[in-house]
Amino acid sequence: MTLTLTDELEQFVREEVRRGAFASSSEYVRSLIRESYLKQRDHEEKLKALDTALARGIADAEAGRTMPLDEAFRKLRKKLNLPAANSTK
Repeated sequence: MTLTLTDELEQFVREEVRRGAFASSSEYVRSLIRESYLKQRDHEEKLKALDTALARGIADAEAGRTMPLDEAFRKLRKKLNLPAANSTK
């Protein structure tokens, strides 16, 4: 694969290599691509987890497994060790 960079970007990559952060321009570009790939994969995994949680919540609601909103917030505040909604702290 061949990449073409603007003069400014090419100079930036060369400076990173000169700084000693990377052994070569190729190593630097590979590290950027690897980082981008890992971030994308992590993002996709988080979206899948969110889709799963939403589907579970919708199924619970459709099955009647619900509670009043004020009760849900009260339980959540307790679980997170937060003051009650009517607290003056």
